[in-house]
Amino acid sequence: MKWSEICIHTTQEAVEPVSHILHEAGAGGVVIEDRADLYRERETKFGEIFQLSADDYPEEGVLLKAYLPLNSFLGDTVEEIKQAISQLQQYNIDLGAHEVTLNEVDEEEWATAWKKYYKPVKVGERITIAPSWENYKAVADEEIVVELDPGMAFGTGTHPTTVLCIQALEKYIKAGERVIDVGTGSGVLAIAAEKLGAGSVNAIDLDEVAVEAAGRNVEWNNSSQTVSVSKANLLDHVSGTYDMIVANILAEVIVEMTDSAYKAVRPGGLIIVSGIIKAKREMVKSSLIQAGFLITEITEMEDWTAIAAARPEEE
Repeated sequence: MKWSEICIHTTQEAVEPVSHILHEAGAGGVVIEDRADLYRERETKFGEIFQLSADDYPEEGVLLKAYLPLNSFLGDTVEEIKQAISQLQQYNIDLGAHEVTLNEVDEEEWATAWKKYYKPVKVGERITIAPSWENYKAVADEEIVVELDPGMAFGTGTHPTTVLCIQALEKYIKAGERVIDVGTGSGVLAIAAEKLGAGSVNAIDLDEVAVEAAGRNVEWNNSSQTVSVSKANLLDHVSGTYDMIVANILAEVIVEMTDSAYKAVRPGGLIIVSGIIKAKREMVKSSLIQAGFLITEITEMEDWTAIAAARPEEE
């Protein structure tokens, strides 16, 4: 079977929303080629850095590549993708070069092209993210391995926004806590929370494909007894309160849910949010403060920001 590779030249800020558009269009996975990967500081014992070639990356910006079946509907699908990406400008998302190109590939190349970029990576003090097909084993007693097959859901767990969230979870989560992961994507944060000792984790996402992929990853990591995955829109219809809310989503969406988050986290509880491009950090920070949260910590990696904020113990 023949497939068409659609390549979008854009920015880091646009990676997640453009990925979502591609998934909605039926793409069977997304490859992210970001030149920053060549210079990111990581432990090299897994070999991942030595497998990267500068020739595979753009001089600036990010390339997103996805694979669509080569059929009579392809032209319409590509046009819908272009229109949806253009509409992101309404949310002040920088699209950069905003170039879309197509190339024909065979089925074997489609099935394996993106996997060469995905190797085990230590993303925190304890947590290593590994693809499920690598059969990676922990090399130290304190190391925690989260195995992922991202499928058509968002992310492999190594994007800076996810890494910042995982590092915050390592720092703040306490044994037995009740956690909700809003916009779970591949389920990586929910699984990490469980492995770090959470008593229960509610992983929610509005995207059915993400819900299915997260469910598979939860089962693969033997986390099903603690982590439940369901379809939901942000914190709509959430009952009770949580010790911790974690959300790696767009800055604009975080702002939309800060009031609901304040009600959903217990006094003394914490919210960890990421997916925030630096230019929109103050917008999110102000929204959290306005909702009543106290800023606990702001961390940065490359062009991205994560914020941890607490609901006051006494009000």
